Order: sequence, then structure tokens, then C-alpha cells
Amino acid sequence: MQLHLVAVIVHDYDRAIRFFVDVLGFDLVEDVPSETTDGRPKRWVVVRPPGAQTGILLARADGERQEALVGDQYERMVAAGVEFARPPRAERYGRVAVFLDISGNRWDLLGPATL
Repeated sequence: MQLHLVAVIVHDYDRAIRFFVDVLGFDLVEDVPSETTDGRPKRWVVVRPPGAQTGILLARADGERQEALVGDQYERMVAAGVEFARPPRAERYGRVAVFLDISGNRWDLLGPATL
């Protein structure tokens, strides 16, 4: 079994690309014009860590419903009972919250900087 892509909803393609590529050091694998299911223009943008098989599809929020989901992972995870090592903190590149998986491994949950 292989995980090929994980989608992350973002406010802006170019800002997200700069973050993943310039700050985190990911490779920009694809950035091509595309369309929504109803024909509106969008982009197909994929980034991934150097040498990795799995990438991240950067999907621009489409409408108010998706816009409200950007950065919403923290609240959803707290409601589901996920244990966080510390409260979220603001960094220059965005908000960071560290959570523990079922084995005690620490994961960084990154969200957009406050706009």
C-alpha cells in the first residue's frame, strides 16, 4: 500500500508554495492550470520533501465553506480527544501545535499565519 497525495486546503497557492518550498525545503513537483468540476480556473499544485514518494496537493479553498476549513485541524483534533504537548504558538511562517499519536510520537501540526 502506498499513499500518493495528501490534500491540504490553502488560502493562496503562491504563499503556500513559498512556505513549503522556501521554508520547509520541499520540491515543487507540479504547478499546472486546471479547472474546478464546474469549469472555473484553478491550479494543480503538488509539493513533496526531496526524495519522498508521498506529496501534498495544495488545494486553494473554493468558497466560504472550504475557506472556513483552512487551519481548522486543531479544533477538530481537540474535539476528537487528541493529546497536544503544548498549546498552539505563532511563528513567522504560521501557527504550530505539537500533538502526540497513540505511540507517543510527536507531530507538528502547521497552519497558516494569522492573516
